[in-house]
Amino acid sequence: MGFELHHVSIHGHEVGYRMEGAGPVLLLIHGIAGSSRAWREVMPALADRYTVIAPDLIGHGHSAKPLGDYSLGAYASGMRDLLGALGVERASIVGQSFGGGVALQLAYQHPECCERIVLVDSGGLGREVSWMLRLMTLPGSEYVMPVLFPSVVREKGNGISRMLHQRGVRMGRIAEMWSAYASLTESANRRAFVRTIRAVIDPGGQAVSAMDRLYLAAQMPTLIVWGDQDAIIPVGHAYAAHEAIPGSRLEIIEGAGHFPHVETPKKFLDVLIDFLETTEPAHFGAADLQHLLRQRAMD
Repeated sequence: MGFELHHVSIHGHEVGYRMEGAGPVLLLIHGIAGSSRAWREVMPALADRYTVIAPDLIGHGHSAKPLGDYSLGAYASGMRDLLGALGVERASIVGQSFGGGVALQLAYQHPECCERIVLVDSGGLGREVSWMLRLMTLPGSEYVMPVLFPSVVREKGNGISRMLHQRGVRMGRIAEMWSAYASLTESANRRAFVRTIRAVIDPGGQAVSAMDRLYLAAQMPTLIVWGDQDAIIPVGHAYAAHEAIPGSRLEIIEGAGHFPHVETPKKFLDVLIDFLETTEPAHFGAADLQHLLRQRAMD
């Protein structure tokens, strides 16, 4: 990638992150079973204009995988603490899939940290989600996963992936799906994955929704980006969120699936950079949030 992996200890746990560039800060939050490498196709171009920070969430990538709280709230506080540990007061938050749910939770819990929100095929905006993810929340799934994700398959698949990469073949969404699969061949990753997915999904679908508080995001520039071929979280969630957030921008990328930043990086960059360059950062804090909540309570 050309982006060196660094580590910082937060509350006694090692957190991996990549950081490059100069200028306004972008915090890129990956999806479940992903890592900071999910942003490899767009990080170099973004680092030409911005300070880019891409962490490995706790339980993912090269970060620690402790027993503990894997809720959206805990992840949001973890992102606030990472920014603080790096000396960053405010950032534009870009979250993909599960990372979108973390971004929304961060803006809700700690609005003083957030200048803008970018939701990329985001979780937390409706009940519907892939049947495969719902199956992984069933009781006992953790005992079946070692059979479904054997390490021998990972080694063979990684070899094929390297060969294709060397020959200039770009696999897009298949590569990203493979990366998630490969990560789950390691027992520590599986344990963290199960705890994380069960915090937001149950056998019926997504169990956590931000739809009832999206009116708060109207105070912050918000961009919603979605692939129209997303088979994991339906594009209808993008339209519903756009309607629920006054003033938000909506960009549907034709032909892209769940990973537009990997599948169509140039189009994704065009949309993201235009949004960043044509909006003013929000200065919304805890007092402003309190005022809105009191106002809403009296309506």
